[in-house]
Amino acid sequence: MKNIDTVLGLLLSVMASIPAFATSPVEERHDALVNDHKIVFFGGGQDPETDSIRNLIENFYYDQFRSFQDPEAPYFLFMSRDSQLAMGIGGLVRMRGYFDWGGTTGTPGFSPYFIPVKRDELNRQRFGTSPAGTALFFRVIGRNRRLGNYQLYIEANFNGYQTRDFHLKKAYAVVNDWTIGYASSTFGDGAAVPPTIDASGPTMKMDGTNVLVRYMHHFKKSGMYVAASVETPDMTVQDDGTTTAARSLFIPNFAAMVQYEWATGQHVRLSGIARFLPYRDLITGRNHQEVGYGVQFSTVFRPVDPLTVYGTVNGGKSYSNFGGDFLLGKYDLVADPAEPGRLKTVPGWGYFVGLQYNFCPQIFMSATFGQGRYLPSFTVDGTDYKYGLYGAVNLFWDVTPRIRFGGEFNFGKRQDFNGENGWGRRAGLLAQFSF
Repeated sequence: MKNIDTVLGLLLSVMASIPAFATSPVEERHDALVNDHKIVFFGGGQDPETDSIRNLIENFYYDQFRSFQDPEAPYFLFMSRDSQLAMGIGGLVRMRGYFDWGGTTGTPGFSPYFIPVKRDELNRQRFGTSPAGTALFFRVIGRNRRLGNYQLYIEANFNGYQTRDFHLKKAYAVVNDWTIGYASSTFGDGAAVPPTIDASGPTMKMDGTNVLVRYMHHFKKSGMYVAASVETPDMTVQDDGTTTAARSLFIPNFAAMVQYEWATGQHVRLSGIARFLPYRDLITGRNHQEVGYGVQFSTVFRPVDPLTVYGTVNGGKSYSNFGGDFLLGKYDLVADPAEPGRLKTVPGWGYFVGLQYNFCPQIFMSATFGQGRYLPSFTVDGTDYKYGLYGAVNLFWDVTPRIRFGGEFNFGKRQDFNGENGWGRRAGLLAQFSF
């Protein structure tokens, strides 16, 4: 008993010596970003207290649908002296270079869907560069006596024609629990997507953006979030104009999610979506409407301070218009050769897992693997896409809180129903500057 008491005493003394305020490398990097701002005060009175400034800046990073690819809070902030209003204008310059060999996708994004299954001697290797992801954004955060907390956000990216055209990426307003505008779908979970240099990211990543109306409430004592939204629909169908034809969409998508968050940046989430897909049978002259749906479970957590785990699994019928490889084809409604005039929803599923290890707050690496599968219940063309595999291993170095360099190796596989398959490989580099 005396020996046990001695051991217990030593353990307690060691535990007591660990600082209570110790933070993980991820949290240290976040703190460095929060402290890296140039603040310009306006209005009468004295400058606000440090805690008030930090709380307002933290709101720039508070977004349950934020992803690794999204820009950081702007460096230049205009803040009222009563801490009731903050406005930031920022930008992000992102340049990627890549070299493909073995099987080239022919696109800046590395997607297994585009990997050729037959050797192409004209495109065995490819070198390319892209400024895609370069962005300008504007955010206003404030508090009003009548409206409560509100936020306005506009972001535009150079992701258009040849990745150089300027186009709108997001534009929305948040008033307390309500979001109205062009924003990330409630079905997605950007925070659970592992870091990649490749803009496409893991196959079956649900990252759709729609015009929507969303209600989301945070139960602070329990750490629970609930959200539901009505979203503008879109679809791609295999109509031929002779036996089948797509009809105008007239019922919105409905999405919802519930999330438990036990610490900042660590959560589990369950989300779902329902879609209504109309078409016309031109042989019988009848209108039909199929129902698609998707369910997704996602998580991000840190079992130990330097390690972050990401995971997502999703499945359903004709839900993939919101991201992933299936978004690149016409898989919402598919023609069945055995039943001319009919279009059907098709089952599918996908997953990806990722690990991130921080050697220090400024240097970290990650590895990702995932796949997506297309599961029609009827015979399809042998050259149709059956499944795709996606992998990435990368290393990032934050020279300063706003200057980042990185390197990545991607590999992927496309498998067709006739048994043919092809592999693709890519080495990529990243230089990123934000303000």
